[in-house]
Amino acid sequence: MARLMACIAGLRRARGRFGAIALLSVIAGVLASLLLHGAGWAQSPLLLAGGDTTVQNRTSQGYSQPAPNLSPEWLALHQVGDRHFEAAFVTPPAPVNGGLGPLFNNTSCTGCHIRDGRGMPIPGQLLLRVSLPRQGLPNSPDPVLPAPTEAAPVLRANAHLEASVSLGNAPPVPGIGTQIQDQAVYGYVPEARVKLRWQEQPGTYADGTPYSLRSPQFEITLPSGDPLPSHILVSPRIPSPVFGLGLLEAVPEAEILALADPDDRDGDGISGRPNAVWDVEQHAEVLGRFGWKANNPTLLQQGASAYINDMGVTNPLFPEPDGSYEIDAHTLKANTVYVQTLAVPAPTQRQDPQVLRGERLFNAANCAGCHVPTLRTGTHQVPALANQTIHPYTDLLLHDLGEGLADHRPDFRATGQEWRTPPLWGLGLVQTVLPYSGYLHDGRARTLAEAILWHGGEAASAREAFRTMPEGDRAALLKFLNSR
Repeated sequence: MARLMACIAGLRRARGRFGAIALLSVIAGVLASLLLHGAGWAQSPLLLAGGDTTVQNRTSQGYSQPAPNLSPEWLALHQVGDRHFEAAFVTPPAPVNGGLGPLFNNTSCTGCHIRDGRGMPIPGQLLLRVSLPRQGLPNSPDPVLPAPTEAAPVLRANAHLEASVSLGNAPPVPGIGTQIQDQAVYGYVPEARVKLRWQEQPGTYADGTPYSLRSPQFEITLPSGDPLPSHILVSPRIPSPVFGLGLLEAVPEAEILALADPDDRDGDGISGRPNAVWDVEQHAEVLGRFGWKANNPTLLQQGASAYINDMGVTNPLFPEPDGSYEIDAHTLKANTVYVQTLAVPAPTQRQDPQVLRGERLFNAANCAGCHVPTLRTGTHQVPALANQTIHPYTDLLLHDLGEGLADHRPDFRATGQEWRTPPLWGLGLVQTVLPYSGYLHDGRARTLAEAILWHGGEAASAREAFRTMPEGDRAALLKFLNSR
């Protein structure tokens, strides 16, 4: 409307017939534009993706900002946690950050979560979760790794580092545990050597445009030179972004459960099931929220699990067999507060007509059936996270995404075809924060278009809606996603 009034004012000031005709042409153009892009009148309500924790930062540091509404006390603890998140561990008994390994995948949190974002499908960042099949499991399965020798001291006694936790339907692999650690300190032998190659498969959009999708193929070799037995279940997973997680932790359980529709009673083809996982502190089964299969209940336990599995660093939740540990409760809490209080970057190009059109296409394809745009937080120990209206585009529930993405490895109540809906906030910064990084749980998708085309199961209709769109509509939907 402001543009229209400015044009009318210009017309009044115009002198001469030619000037008036020119200005009338401009007015006609403005009116035509408004009619064609009527949605541009309305400002998108999804401005503050993280509520009061939102920051206006679309740089490579966009994921690494503290929430702007933190009190001085919480900001100080955030900064302490930042140092712990950056800390690189070394071999004990070093007085500073000693405790690495002896088996591990990486030496620091930030070594996997690059600039607080995702990791790459490369050694040291791509993690392989493993377990035995529950069906047909013998009472005393043979260890996968051979007996340790002086020349090859593998850690059989400490192989299952999460031994204090019920792992539900993902029994640990004797001799390895629940995660292959492919690095070791001097004098020890890694559990396996992992080689990755990509397999391409062609596809075609409805308009005839070709595309190619890639999937990972693993060659896992034990220290003996033998391959990993084929009956062992393997689930590759890249590190996820860590910003905005405190807000997701603050969403009331009742709000998440209200989104579940396990029997698809509304008939929209989308179910959505909550995972129920083991809480180490409560010694009880609770709602799972974090991880690719929602297999962790809290950020404290998620961080403690990463310390023990990824770096081999014992902690109060996952101690040594004698109860001792290498980092104390204060370090674990500060690290947790750091990821709880990272800000969410604001979306951009909010008034761009193509972005607005892409948003309408996103909703029309029912992508929002799983990627729920808006949630509301409740109470939380960090006051800055409480009672916020947020726009993460997730329901934190499990969905069947079909055989194409299946890892065939159950994780508590998650089946081998189910994955938790990942948030989409900050999605447009992925390549800015870490160029060439991938999407989906194993980083197989090189672009957002490939990520959509991999969707199956409950999301097959949304994938087909995208695949059969005209090229201009596909571009609009992708631009909307990249504006988040």
